[in-house]
Amino acid sequence: MSLPQSRFEEWQATDYIPTPEKLAFLRNRARFVRLETIRLIEIAKTGHYTSVFSAAEIFSALYYDVMTIRPDEPKWRGRDRFLMGKGHAAVGQFPILADLGIIPTEWLDDYTRLGSPLGDHPDMRKVPGIDFSSGSIGHALSGALGMCLAQRNMDEEFDVFALLGDGEMQEGQVWEAALGAAHHKANRLIAIIDRNGYQLDGKVDDVLGVEPLDEKWRAFGWEVHVVDGHDLAALTTVLRKVKCDRKRQQPVCIIARTVKGKGVSYMETEPGWHLGYLAPDDAARAIAEIESKEI
Repeated sequence: MSLPQSRFEEWQATDYIPTPEKLAFLRNRARFVRLETIRLIEIAKTGHYTSVFSAAEIFSALYYDVMTIRPDEPKWRGRDRFLMGKGHAAVGQFPILADLGIIPTEWLDDYTRLGSPLGDHPDMRKVPGIDFSSGSIGHALSGALGMCLAQRNMDEEFDVFALLGDGEMQEGQVWEAALGAAHHKANRLIAIIDRNGYQLDGKVDDVLGVEPLDEKWRAFGWEVHVVDGHDLAALTTVLRKVKCDRKRQQPVCIIARTVKGKGVSYMETEPGWHLGYLAPDDAARAIAEIESKEI
């Protein structure tokens, strides 16, 4: 078992529910992700604010609590793998890698600048801690399945987490991978769908309806959990439980119900912020709002 036994026992003893101290820390890190996203997009002059904000709690729960990684050894073969289908949210991932010491903090200051390894999407060839280069939507789940199957020929055991956008559910390759994962009993594969309801062209279900998502994934042979993706207690508890379940024979799909642009009120009601740039006054308002409330 790749999960340290002491950690497993600690989670079991509390029925997998994170302590108040842990929750406060995770909320702090989610706030950090949102604030750093604003700072980095200021450098780039354009970026995907709301796609990060809907996933900030997911990033926090995975990197600071659930995943088994060694920050000082990013290529450790026994590490959990993390892949993003919604690779345009990498601007929220890079600050975490720097915070954990996986990449130099000064890299952030040159985000997207000429010669920087940090681009608008993650590149595993250039950035330590990135397990999958994503850009074109729809490929991450296939890559994650491949890693799960490859694991069966390795000495180490690990879990593979794939974060997918809900608009990504319109991609046929996602469902091919879903069929394959169930067929091969890829029980170490955990897909997380950021169900924020919007994609670049508007509301997901106006562009091409994807519901009922939970029933579809179950019909494809997956274990399915639906959770409030901003409720860190509920989200972390579910992730811990599926992380520790070694009797399961199915892959897992966690549908995280989220809000696009969560944390900045004027972004939550305006889908145009999928890609944009904050004028100084708007940036100040966003920062003040993020800092003033506990999500």
